[in-house]
Amino acid sequence: MPRPALLAVSHGTSDAAGAAAIALLVRRVAERLNGAPSQQTEDERRVAVHSGFVDVQQPDAPAALAAIDRPVVVVPLLLSQGFHVRVDLGRAVSERSDAVVTNPLGPDPRLAEVLARRLAEADGASRSGDDADRPVVLAVAGSRDPRSLPDAEAMAALLSGELGRAVVPAYLAAREPSLADALAAHPGAAVATYLLAHGYFFDVAERVTGSAALTEPLLDDGEPPVPLVDLVVDRYLAGEAELRQLRGH
Repeated sequence: MPRPALLAVSHGTSDAAGAAAIALLVRRVAERLNGAPSQQTEDERRVAVHSGFVDVQQPDAPAALAAIDRPVVVVPLLLSQGFHVRVDLGRAVSERSDAVVTNPLGPDPRLAEVLARRLAEADGASRSGDDADRPVVLAVAGSRDPRSLPDAEAMAALLSGELGRAVVPAYLAAREPSLADALAAHPGAAVATYLLAHGYFFDVAERVTGSAALTEPLLDDGEPPVPLVDLVVDRYLAGEAELRQLRGH
C-alpha cells in the first residue's frame, strides 16, 4: 500500500516573501520524508507532498484534496485550533474515508524554541540584563473561534518556560488585549511574532510596534528552522498512523 500523501494547508498570503518562505518549508518537509530530489524514487515509500490554502492563494484546500487520488494526511500549517482547522478542513475531508486532518502546528515546545531564537536575534537583552524582568509580548493573529484562545495561552506559557520570564499574549485582531494595549501596559517590551510568515498580520504588528523590538515570524527569508520542519513531519507521521488504524492496517 502506498504511503498517504501529505497535503500541507496554510492560510495563504499575498506577500511574495511570505509565500516563498512557506513553499520552502513544504519543500524541506518533502526532502526530509523522501530524501533530496536526486535520491527520490517512485516506490511505495515515497510521500507525495502537495500544498493547499484556506484563503488568498490557490489551490484552495478542497480543490487540492480532490486532486489527490490516494489516501491523504492533511497537515494544517496553522498555529491554533479554530474555524479553518475544524470547519474548513474538517468539512473538506468529511466525505472521504481515506483522509484525516492532524492537529495544527501549535501550541508546541518546538515553536517556543524557534520563538526564543527569533527573540535573541531581535533583542539582545531578551534572556538577561535589565530587560529580563520585563515581560515579552506574544503577538498572536487572533480569532473569534473560542478554541483558539487556550492555544494562544498555552503557547505563551511554553515560551515563558523556554525564556524563564513572563510572556503576555496580545492579539492583532478579534480579541483583547490588543497589541497596542499590551505595549502600553508594558513599555519597552520585546514583541515575539507568533505568525508563520510575512503577510498582512506581520504588517499590522510592525505598524503597532513602532520602535520596540519585533521578531521576524517563525519563517524568515532564510532556511526554515529545523524544529519547524521536524514538527510538520511529526504531524504527518501521527496522521499516517491514525489513517492506518482507521483503515485497519
